[in-house]
Amino acid sequence: MTILVTGGAGYIGSHTNVELLNAGHEVVVVDNFCNSSAESVRRVQKITGKSVKLYEGDLRDGALLNKIFDENKIDSVIHFAGLKAVGESCAKPIEYYDNNLAGTLVLLDAMRAHGVKKIVFSSSATVYGTPEKLPLDENCTVGGTTNPYGTSKYFQEIMLRDVYASDNEWTVVLLRYFNPVGAHESGLIGEDPKGIPNNLTPYIAKGAIGELKEVGVFGDDYDTPDGTGVRDYIHVVDLAKGHVAAIEKTNKSGVYTYNLGTGIGYSVLDVIHAFEKACGHKLPYSVKPRRAGDIAACYADASKAKNELGWSATLGIDEMCASLWKWQTQNPKGYNA
Repeated sequence: MTILVTGGAGYIGSHTNVELLNAGHEVVVVDNFCNSSAESVRRVQKITGKSVKLYEGDLRDGALLNKIFDENKIDSVIHFAGLKAVGESCAKPIEYYDNNLAGTLVLLDAMRAHGVKKIVFSSSATVYGTPEKLPLDENCTVGGTTNPYGTSKYFQEIMLRDVYASDNEWTVVLLRYFNPVGAHESGLIGEDPKGIPNNLTPYIAKGAIGELKEVGVFGDDYDTPDGTGVRDYIHVVDLAKGHVAAIEKTNKSGVYTYNLGTGIGYSVLDVIHAFEKACGHKLPYSVKPRRAGDIAACYADASKAKNELGWSATLGIDEMCASLWKWQTQNPKGYNA
C-alpha cells in the first residue's frame, strides 16, 4: 500500500515510516518542519535503504494537499501532524485549535475529494482527562479533558466519527497513545524537540549530557507512591509497529479505537533512576511547581489491541532509556549536528 504520513518527519512519524517501509509499504510524507527536520526523512531512508517521497508544507494548505493526492495513488493516511505540548497548549489555545482542527478538516476534505477513505489517527490518552479508573480501557469516559491539546484530540475523534456516520465506506482507526519514549536502535533517529523539551525523557536526556544543570520535576505532591506523576511510557518502536498493525489488520469499514501502551505506570523519579542506569551517572533534579494541565496518574489497558490487532508492547523502561541515551550521545544537537 501507499501510505500518506502527515507529520512524517516528526518523532513518532519517522519511526513509523521505518516500520512501514520494512513491512513493504510505500511512504509519502508531508510536514511543515515546525517541530521536526527533513534530516529525519533522510535518515529513515538510510536505515531502510528505501526512498520516501517528501512534501514540505502546512496541512492547512488545501492546494498542497490536493497536489499530493493528485500526484500519488494514496491508499491510506496516517495522521500525526499537530502541535502536541500540554503546557504550551494552555498558553496558546487559539494556535492549537487552529493548527490541529483546521489541518484535519483540510486533510479530510482532500481525502474525500480523491476517494481515499481510510485513516489512522494519532490520538492521545489525554482524551480521557482525569481517569475515572486505572488502568484505562477504551470504554472509559472521554471528553473531560484538562488542556487544549487533549481537547483538540477529543474534537478530532468526534470529527472522524461524524465523517464515518455520514459515509459508512470510511475506515477510521483512533489510536490513543500513552507516553512514547526511546529511539530507534540505530541511534540515527529519535526525538529532537526545538527549544527546551516539553516531554520528560528528552528533557532528562538534556540534563544527562549537561545541557541543563538540573532536571525539573514538576510536582511531588500528587496522590502517587512517590508523589510524582505516573505515566505509561511506551517505546516509540513498539508504538510505530502498532500503526502498521492498524493499517494492515483493519480491512473493514467502521470506527476502531485502541489504546497503545504497556499497562505499566512509572513515576517521574522511576524514569530518572532508569536513565541514571542507562547513562552511568547520577542526575541532579529539583522539584518545581505542577505544570498546568497535568494529572496525577495515567496508564493503559491495551488488551483490546492485543486481541484484535495482534499487537502488544515488548520493550521495557530500560530499553527505552538505553535507546534514548544512544540517540542523545550520537546526536547531542539532534539533527543539526
